[in-house]
Amino acid sequence: MTAAGQELHFADAGEAADLAAFLARLIHYDRAAAVRLQAGGGVLAVFGRPPSFEVLAIRTARLEAIIGTDATPAGAAGAASGPGTLDTTVSAGELEDALVTARAGRTADGPEVPDRGLVVTVPQAVTGPPWAGVLPPRGGWRRVSGLPGVDEVRGAVAAAVAEFRARDAALPEERRTRAERDRIGHEIWSRTLGDTGLPLRAVHAAQSLGFLRPVRTAAPAASAPGAGAGAGGGVATAVPGPTAEPLALLAAGGWLRLRTPYGSIAVRTSGLSGLSVTPA
Repeated sequence: MTAAGQELHFADAGEAADLAAFLARLIHYDRAAAVRLQAGGGVLAVFGRPPSFEVLAIRTARLEAIIGTDATPAGAAGAASGPGTLDTTVSAGELEDALVTARAGRTADGPEVPDRGLVVTVPQAVTGPPWAGVLPPRGGWRRVSGLPGVDEVRGAVAAAVAEFRARDAALPEERRTRAERDRIGHEIWSRTLGDTGLPLRAVHAAQSLGFLRPVRTAAPAASAPGAGAGAGGGVATAVPGPTAEPLALLAAGGWLRLRTPYGSIAVRTSGLSGLSVTPA
């Protein structure tokens, strides 16, 4: 049994468009990218792992319903736990195509109203990559102090990118190899942001995935499943409101999570594998 044929009824087409943009950024880094989908409590959380950063990226969107092939709320294959829930892994490209196709079809029906919902069919499930089975915890998150403001965070990323490019340009021709560039990247992006313990690669990922862009004015939105308690399955508001908190750093178990109004970046603080990181 798979989730294919189920329909996601998004509460807002603009949120669906933002999700499609997030998927496009993931595909930029990995054309064969897969994403894990978890939904419950009226919110969809999409987990992805851009390989250049060795982090988990999470984007959420509000749902009105999850409808099965028999037109009744249904759970997905595997870990679904009740009516109106979903837990499956799909191709990021196929999900993006489904979002784009649904939006194009609705536009063809007449003038698009931004706050109208959108219906998208869930693609066929795929075999999940190893990371999809190791998600951040769903609870127990605590706030970590010392996180700089958003302008300082952007500045730290810009300075690190500039340093990488300068050091790369200064390499003699015989040392300008992938291994040497990876060594420089590992050194730079493994540094932490101030005293927070958050690797710079996490904030670089947030910048590259569009999570650090200015907050647009919007009506307050529902939070992701358990977001008030810091759930791993949904770790940002679906649509930032005018009073949305710019940035927050949270910790639970062996994880750190940078929460932004547009999504979250989660990184393991123990058991990290080797990195191969170059600027976008």
